[in-house]
Amino acid sequence: MRLVSLAEAAQNGGAMAITREQVLELYFMEARSKLVDLAAFLDRVERAEGADDFRMAALRKALKELDGGQPDRASRVLLALSDPTLEPLAAATTKAAAGAWPGAK
Repeated sequence: MRLVSLAEAAQNGGAMAITREQVLELYFMEARSKLVDLAAFLDRVERAEGADDFRMAALRKALKELDGGQPDRASRVLLALSDPTLEPLAAATTKAAAGAWPGAK
């Protein structure tokens, strides 16, 4: 198997002809690690006392976007975690970002 370098892709007008096997060879271990990290996070949350908040609801909604084989998963995951409103707030309501929209159902 021959991997396509970024230099070769640039010479080819930016197009990278890459096979599924090459993608797996390049990125599988990184994705595997992130999946194990996510599983550990979910275990910690479930062992902790208290109720879920809007962040867990948004995360669970985003996780559903990974299943089903539909394209554009990254976009749908980001949308599941994002504020869908069109009007900006007059003033910030917190000092830090929450990572998910509190108004999600």
